[in-house]
Amino acid sequence: MPYPFDTITHTYLGSNVYSQLRNALITGSLKPDDRLRIRELASQLGTSVTPVRDAILQLAKEKALVLKTPKDIRVPVLDSAAYLEIRTLRLNLEGLGAETAARLATSNDLKRIDANIQLNLEAINNSDLPEALRLNSEFHFLIAEAARMPLLRSYLDSLWMRAGPLIAQAYAHFSLTMAIEHHIEVLNALRQQDAAAAKHAIQADILDGNQKMLEFIAVSQEAAS
Repeated sequence: MPYPFDTITHTYLGSNVYSQLRNALITGSLKPDDRLRIRELASQLGTSVTPVRDAILQLAKEKALVLKTPKDIRVPVLDSAAYLEIRTLRLNLEGLGAETAARLATSNDLKRIDANIQLNLEAINNSDLPEALRLNSEFHFLIAEAARMPLLRSYLDSLWMRAGPLIAQAYAHFSLTMAIEHHIEVLNALRQQDAAAAKHAIQADILDGNQKMLEFIAVSQEAAS
């Protein structure tokens, strides 16, 4: 299968392969139960099999990929329990990040977040789903960065690698309110340094897509049974 990756020319092949796979998971370019073939990936990326294998093993350690057998490497299919655990962690961690960002965000942080929202609106209006998905995940990471919480940023990265493929499946079915309006509410709360409102808005953003996520999980479980 053709994978959503560019040929790598950078010296640090291992980190670049990992980065491309990570981004594909976070933005949903890789779908639940997609199978990855090491030699095909290496050929498309223009590398040997070694950096590809190393990146896949690292992602498997992080539970972002599943090694069913040495030759059967899959994007995980989340069940409802796994999704709800990730949702609970996101609600608490991203809520904390938004509260903290309301106190610490600089004018430059606010400009970056505002620019992200405007680009996301443009992508949605142009029906550019891949770009909208990329900007959606970027928004959540920008909040953590505005909170000056690098560990939180790292934890969110891990959670989004696991949830990204599922979020991408549901995202195309979100209303404009679900997709972007809560982001605007978060930004307004940050501008007003209203920590409670920022926390409420980011948690509402996470919860709004909840039913769609569970519906997609139910459909995938039914198809597998």
